[in-house]
Amino acid sequence: MEKAILGKKIGMTQIFLADGRLMPVTVVEAGPCPVVQVKTRATDGYEAVQVGFGELAEKRAEKLKNKPELGHFKKAGVGATRFLRELRLDDISALKVGDAIKCDVFAEGDRVDVTGTSKGHGYTGAIQRWNQHTGPMKHGSKYHRGVGSLSANSDPSRVFKNKHMAGQYGCERVTIQNLEIIRVDAERNLLMIKGAIPGANGALVTVRSSCKKVEA
Repeated sequence: MEKAILGKKIGMTQIFLADGRLMPVTVVEAGPCPVVQVKTRATDGYEAVQVGFGELAEKRAEKLKNKPELGHFKKAGVGATRFLRELRLDDISALKVGDAIKCDVFAEGDRVDVTGTSKGHGYTGAIQRWNQHTGPMKHGSKYHRGVGSLSANSDPSRVFKNKHMAGQYGCERVTIQNLEIIRVDAERNLLMIKGAIPGANGALVTVRSSCKKVEA
């Protein structure tokens, strides 16, 4: 990837564009992300940078992080952070331990892919989980929100794999591709991204340059 940053989803709002159109956007608090470690082919077999996000107070860090993790941050000379992730960038030659990646690496009009964890819905039925149709809702029907027929009873006498059934819904890693950055507020470390992105408000998201060069 060309460039990337960690951030926190703040929520959705809407802004007016220069031509008067009203645009729904998601506000992301992106960075600053201190570089904790730089991995090279000589030492690790691949190139990547390890960055943190969400600075922790000293007492809070002692509760949430163990001694090896605290030592890792101390060796880098940066404060402990809540999150620690690796970013495999195309060019890491300009980054050094202690540097900070800020939201101004992106500009208005950039296309990005946003990755987050979708909202969890718990154990749900087939209608909510798979958008299946309900059964008849009147005329004596006593089967309204069931999964429906599972298989033939004599042949094959089993339920095929991947049958749409009830189960855990949500809380999955989701990536939405080719979104547009509408506005960058470098002073407040905010990115305004067109449309919706996965995850609940306050959740961690990764914003990176889009792998698709397709105009919307």
